[in-house]
Amino acid sequence: MVEVNKPMRAEKLSAVKGMNDVLAPESAAWEWLEAKVRGLMARYAYRNIRTPIVEPTALFVRGLGEVTDIVEKEMYSFEDRLNGEALTLRPECTAGVVRAVVEHAMLYDGGKRLYYMGPMFRHERPQRGRYRQFHQIGAEVLGFAGAEVDAELILLADALWRELGLTGIRLELNSLGQPSERLAHRAALIAYLQCHAAALDADAQRRLHSNPLRILDSKNPAMTEIIDGAPRLLDYLGDASLAHFNALRAILDANEVAYSINPRLVRGMDYYNLTVFEFVTDRLGSQGTICGGGRYDYLIEQIGGKPAPAVGWALGVERVLELVREEGGAPVLLVPDMYAVIQDASAMPFAMKTIQMLRSAGLSVLMHAGSAEGMGSMKNQFKKADASGARFALVFGLDEVAQEAVTVKPMREGGGAQATHTLLNLLTWAQTLQSNA
Repeated sequence: MVEVNKPMRAEKLSAVKGMNDVLAPESAAWEWLEAKVRGLMARYAYRNIRTPIVEPTALFVRGLGEVTDIVEKEMYSFEDRLNGEALTLRPECTAGVVRAVVEHAMLYDGGKRLYYMGPMFRHERPQRGRYRQFHQIGAEVLGFAGAEVDAELILLADALWRELGLTGIRLELNSLGQPSERLAHRAALIAYLQCHAAALDADAQRRLHSNPLRILDSKNPAMTEIIDGAPRLLDYLGDASLAHFNALRAILDANEVAYSINPRLVRGMDYYNLTVFEFVTDRLGSQGTICGGGRYDYLIEQIGGKPAPAVGWALGVERVLELVREEGGAPVLLVPDMYAVIQDASAMPFAMKTIQMLRSAGLSVLMHAGSAEGMGSMKNQFKKADASGARFALVFGLDEVAQEAVTVKPMREGGGAQATHTLLNLLTWAQTLQSNA
């Protein structure tokens, strides 16, 4: 007897840590959120933009700032093996949107309102609401300098929370002023922090001269008292910056959008000026920011374009969906309208012809699929039809197929009586079903 060597089973592979699969039924919630966003963006006349996941590393170094946490510690950067180009998986999308706007001269005929959805990548310690591959939805308005577009973006985000049924979300505002105002504040801040040098943690000491403003955003509880006593940037704003901030607040007040002013709010990128804001919640632990943004009037020029103002925000999809689930607002898994029960493989040509007609008419039909041994018992198929959640079972028995007909069996209350239809009658019934949906 000749012994046959069986092939060895391949080693099981898993996803990269912190980069998660989104499986059904959870994916239905993602589709639901994306559909809500698309509908809302259309009402605000924002248009979709899709930029590459991989961008030149220099784009983020130049745009976000060399001494930001993202550039220093979190980016997935690599060298292209073919040409040696330095590339990075995008850690955020604003810089990529600005690069696209500059590269394609999109502002030649006036300002643009844009939105995007997609995955971002940062090498962080995975934890609740913070993953190495995470997803953002963002809105960017480019080419308009007035506080009214800052307000419009905030109103857009506020409308989205209502659309999703979310409560308990707070809006925090601040103004970072203009570069000259930040320089004056920077000098005062460094002088203040130097007086408390012994109490600064390692991160603050490292940033003291390179990026002292970011110290105000420290999450270290031991730093709270020092930060609370630090000079406030708001006290260094000139008349124009204060006028911009007050105009924004007036619009929010008129629309009854509640907010608080947080003088410690600075955001994590170097490109911000004037308005910065965050929507925060207490229900996600340390990852309480679900949406944040602000004005970045100098980024377009930094990336090589003609100077133009801009403002935008981004929200974390995973965090928003976690809140939706907590509120009990996650959508029910989408179920098919019908499940096709097929008695024998010989009925398959007629069954699939009928199923395709129904799908073309706009109905969702899940077809039973058999194995090498056959289609399986009708009893087992009806169990699967019931488990699918379908409202009706389409029964393709041999008797029905011989008459070029199909029996429609209601699987839920209110589905009416069981009936057998010819193809023409079936389509008429299906159209009635749709109109009553």
